[in-house]
Amino acid sequence: MTKHPLLQMIKLQKKGTPVGIYSVCSANEFVIEAALERGKQTKSIVLIEATSNQVNQYGGYTGMKPKDFMKFVEKIAKKVNFPMDRIILGGDHLGLLTWTHLDEKQAMKEASKLIELYVLAGFTKIHIDTSMRVADDDQQAMLSTGVIARRGAELAEVAEKAYAKLKAKSPNALHPVFIVGSEVPIPGGAQEEEEGVAVTKVKDCQQTINTFHEAFLSKNLKEAWNHVIAVVVQPGVEFGDSTVIEYDRKKARTLTKSLKAYKNLVFEGHSTDYQTKIALKEMVEDGIAILKVGPGLTFAAREAMFALANIEEALLKGTKTKPSKFIEVLEEVMLKNPRNWQKHYHGNAQQLAFKRKYSFSDRCRYYLPNEKVQAALETLITNINTIGIPYSLLSQYMPVQYTKVREGIIPCTAEALIKDRIVNCMDEYLYATHQEKLG
Repeated sequence: MTKHPLLQMIKLQKKGTPVGIYSVCSANEFVIEAALERGKQTKSIVLIEATSNQVNQYGGYTGMKPKDFMKFVEKIAKKVNFPMDRIILGGDHLGLLTWTHLDEKQAMKEASKLIELYVLAGFTKIHIDTSMRVADDDQQAMLSTGVIARRGAELAEVAEKAYAKLKAKSPNALHPVFIVGSEVPIPGGAQEEEEGVAVTKVKDCQQTINTFHEAFLSKNLKEAWNHVIAVVVQPGVEFGDSTVIEYDRKKARTLTKSLKAYKNLVFEGHSTDYQTKIALKEMVEDGIAILKVGPGLTFAAREAMFALANIEEALLKGTKTKPSKFIEVLEEVMLKNPRNWQKHYHGNAQQLAFKRKYSFSDRCRYYLPNEKVQAALETLITNINTIGIPYSLLSQYMPVQYTKVREGIIPCTAEALIKDRIVNCMDEYLYATHQEKLG
C-alpha cells in the first residue's frame, strides 16, 4: 500500500459510494484467524484494533505491548498466508483511559508513551481519546471540550513525532490516520443495562470537530489534521445483556446529514455488535463508515464452543473418554475471578449465572486465555476431532455449519466450525461495508 486505504474510503464516501470498513476489536486468536481467512477469500483489507487496556506499555490485560500485538497478528497472518500490507492495525481509546487515577501531568506522560509505542509498532489507525477525567480534574463537573481537545492535540503531536522516527527507518511507512471524539461507554462495554441512548446532537458534534481543529492548528499540526478522518458519535445503537437497540436512520438523520459540511470526515460507530446486516448497511450508507465490533465476535466463538461441548457430552456419555467439561470450567474460573464481570452483571444468583454464560456483553472473553479454560478447550477440540461429529448431531447444534460441511465449503473439524460461526457474524459486516473496494 502506498496510500492509506481509509483515505480511499473517505474519497469514495464523499463521491456517494457507500463503502466502509468493519473493525475487528479483539485479541482472540480464533477471531483474528477467521477475519484474515475471510479477508483472503473476499480479497478485502482487514482492520484489527487493540484497546489501551488490552495492549499498552505495561502489557495490558493480554500481556502484550504494541509491538507484541503486531507480532501476534503477523504470526496468524503468516499461518493463513495473508499479506501484512493488507492489514490495518488500529489503536482504540488511546489516551487517558488507563491513567485516570493519576494527575494530568503524569497521566499525559503515560498516554504519550502509549501513543508513541503504537505508532512506532506500525499501527496506522489511531483513536485519540482524552474524554475522561483524571485525578486533578473536578470530579463533579463535565470535562470541557477545550480541555479534551488540548490534550488530544498534545497526543497527536506525539504521534507525529513518532511517525517521523518510524519513517526515517522505514521510508514506505504509511502516515497514521486519526479518529477523535468518544460518545460511547468505556471499552469493554456499558456497566449498566441501557434503556435507551441519545443520538449525538449536531451542535455537540460540530463543537468537537471545531475545537479539535483549533487545538491542532494551535500546535502547528496542520498535516496531522489532514489525517483526521473520523469523529466518534453515538448514532443510537447499543446492546445490553439480552437486548439490542437497533439503528434508526430517521432518528440519526439530522446528525448524518451534517456530515456533508465536512469533505474529509466520516463517523465512527462503536457498539455496533448485534445490529442486523440491513441496519449495518444503512449506517454505512449514512456515513457511519467505520463499524466497531468486538463482543459480538467472541460471543459467536463462545456459542460455537458451547455447541461443541454439548456435542461432546452427547458423544462421550457412557464411554471411558474423559470429557473437557468446558462449560463448567469456564464458569468455575469466572466465579473464582469475578473482577471482569461483577461490575457489568446485576441480579440474583440465577440471573448472574445466566449472564455469565449468555450475556451479549460477553464478559466470557476475558477468561478464554486463562490456562484452565485453554486446557479444557484443547481437550474439547481433541475429543471432537478424534471422535468425529455425526451429521445428525452437527445439524442439531450447528445447523448453518452443517449445511456448509455437507456442501464441502468447510471441513468438519472443531477449529473450522468455531471459525465459521465467527464468520457468520463477519459476513454481515462485509455485506454492509463493501470493503473489498478499498484495495
